[in-house]
Amino acid sequence: MFTHKQIKHLDDFFVEKNNRPDKGVYFYRINGYTDEIGQFIQKYYEAARKTGVIIEGKIPNPDEKNLAYYQEIMGMDFQMNLEFLSQSLKKWLPRMNDYQRGNVARSIYETLDTLRKAGKNENMLKNAYIKFMCWLYYKFERIVNVLGENNIPKILYEGEISSYELLLITVLSKAGCDVVLLQYHGDAKYLSLDTDSSKSDNLVLPGMKEFPPDFNLKWIRTQIQNTINNERLYGTKPQTINCTNAWIEGKGLSDFKKSITARGTDSNLFYNCFCRINGVEDKTSYANELYQFQMELKNNNRHVVVVDNGISPPDMEEIAAIRRRNYTRQDEMLMDLSSNIQYSSNVELQRLMIKAFLDVMLLEAKLPDKNLNKLTNKAVYMVCWLKRYQKELFSNWKTPDIACFIHMGPCQNENEALFLKILARIPTDVLILNPNLNTKCCLEDTLLYEINFAESLPLFPFPQQNTDVQMGTAAYHAERELDSLMYQDTGIYRNQQYAKADAITLQTMFEEIQILWKEDLKYRPNFSTENNIVTLPVIFAKICGVKDRMVPKYWGYVKELITEDTVVVKNVPYIDSTVPNPMKSASAAFFKNGRLQRKKIREYPEYPYSFLREEIQEHILDKLQLLIDRKLIRGTFENGTEYTVIASILNMPKEIVRLIQKFDFTKKNPKLIYFNTGEKMISLEDSILTAFLNLVGFDILFFVPTGYQNIERYFNRKLMEEHQIGDYVYDLQVPNMALVSSNTRPSWCDRIFRRGKD
Repeated sequence: MFTHKQIKHLDDFFVEKNNRPDKGVYFYRINGYTDEIGQFIQKYYEAARKTGVIIEGKIPNPDEKNLAYYQEIMGMDFQMNLEFLSQSLKKWLPRMNDYQRGNVARSIYETLDTLRKAGKNENMLKNAYIKFMCWLYYKFERIVNVLGENNIPKILYEGEISSYELLLITVLSKAGCDVVLLQYHGDAKYLSLDTDSSKSDNLVLPGMKEFPPDFNLKWIRTQIQNTINNERLYGTKPQTINCTNAWIEGKGLSDFKKSITARGTDSNLFYNCFCRINGVEDKTSYANELYQFQMELKNNNRHVVVVDNGISPPDMEEIAAIRRRNYTRQDEMLMDLSSNIQYSSNVELQRLMIKAFLDVMLLEAKLPDKNLNKLTNKAVYMVCWLKRYQKELFSNWKTPDIACFIHMGPCQNENEALFLKILARIPTDVLILNPNLNTKCCLEDTLLYEINFAESLPLFPFPQQNTDVQMGTAAYHAERELDSLMYQDTGIYRNQQYAKADAITLQTMFEEIQILWKEDLKYRPNFSTENNIVTLPVIFAKICGVKDRMVPKYWGYVKELITEDTVVVKNVPYIDSTVPNPMKSASAAFFKNGRLQRKKIREYPEYPYSFLREEIQEHILDKLQLLIDRKLIRGTFENGTEYTVIASILNMPKEIVRLIQKFDFTKKNPKLIYFNTGEKMISLEDSILTAFLNLVGFDILFFVPTGYQNIERYFNRKLMEEHQIGDYVYDLQVPNMALVSSNTRPSWCDRIFRRGKD
């Protein structure tokens, strides 16, 4: 039989029998965790899976069927002697050789003898013997046939072991097995069975702590399967790996300009740079420095790609070119999509791109809220972008060429950040320039090197030509700094300071409308400027009835609301559905897969807003996309109403467009007052325009003295407040507002003689 020995290192478990001192075996229990122990358990699990037995929970007791078969083959005889045990094993487990059978028989005998000495009677010994024999046959048959071989079989037991389980595993240990007991809840239960710890040793290593809550053999199987899947997923891996930033001196652009051959000489590595530079070192020379930097790269025959204003999403043609199908598993999806990454002229580069793609996407898959659909969409984006920039970056690529990808401005979304991570893992220098310290880049990566300067400049397009370089004087930049001091978090705002805004509708009392109506937006509740986006608190309300049926006072109230920036609609509808709209015929081409095709819109010959400021055009298109995304108009994505929405907003009345053009988000906002005094219904186009103007930031009031339903019948949900201010009045005619008296205060006579009438 074999004797228990103590290990000096965990790897001793994997030493073959002939190389072990005294040819002993190891029987250890593990009650705590370290990273080293975690790696050992995974390795030991693999060994037990190949040549051993893994027990999770308990060894099932022999059932009636097991016992019936045993009785049929062996009968119910029992003798407490070594010869009987040996002959029984020969009959019951005939594949065992004499050496194996002798060790097992002696070990069983010693165990039963220990029970006898502890006071167990003959019948108890017989029951223990039969249980051992059934367990050997049904659970450990693959072990007993390899006992004594040079490759020692392994038993891995997870959980709190019972008395008879411990006895049998001890039998197998003495017969030539290594054993590891995983005890997640400590040693107390075990020591109640083996008080002097004579059957096994307790593993003690420095830094041991409790097992992680999710650690178990099931988790290990998952990790092993993931490893196997990844090996299948990656296929043949590249021969070279990235050495990113390890060679740099931290000198920013100078590191990028360093010759490829001077970066390192190991042929198994490619030496690239991945850096983000926040702020600028010298405002007066920054633009020229960038221009000269790019020229130097190109003069050194480096392939350079520069991206301004973010990486544009893949268009329909790019997406259609990606071979894909429906997926049920992550690995299936990644393997299939990675097959789209091709570079036939250099297989090594192809393998590098595939590996980088898989490395980054597998890390992304581990983040929360990353279901298969979301992950697939991101993966399609990555493949599209790799294919888009492949030719520019890697034309005629050969080792050790390193391209350069320059991203002007911070990463605007997760997809851009993912793509730059992929680029940083292939033979490409990746440079992110963020001169404006007021903007933040969402990219985070362990490989990324970051340089920070104290000076700040507004973001501008990368200077590609000499004519693009505009050098600011010291006085110019001093003035810009003064602007920053005056207009940053001071409540004072420069004209047209902000280009982006989001509207929120205020819930008000009717009496508050007149108070808020002519106030600057910055003085209204909930106004804010966060991350260069203005929150616009706006009024959107329907006023039903006439207070006290006092019609002159009613019109006087309305007149006080009319400003120079107010569009007043007296005739219903404002936009007639029957009037030809030149944008209708093209609206279908302007919208694909839920997204506005902004480039097509802007390039359309009849595009009506090309003369507007660039930021205003973007504001209009942003809110048009939002109007569609929120499905505010009934019928959107159901009966083609989205195309009517697009056509309507791209053909707004001139007076509306002019108000949007002059709209300064921190000052007074434009207004729309709409009278609906009769039974004539408001058009769908009017509803679309109104919902859109609410998103843009207009104040909007509907005066409906009849109380009839009008605009809301085209809305999918409640968008505006409704105020019931008095009795319904019919057949009112909207007067000439120029002739209406704005003095709506009651006279002293009215106040006296109306007293008590309410």
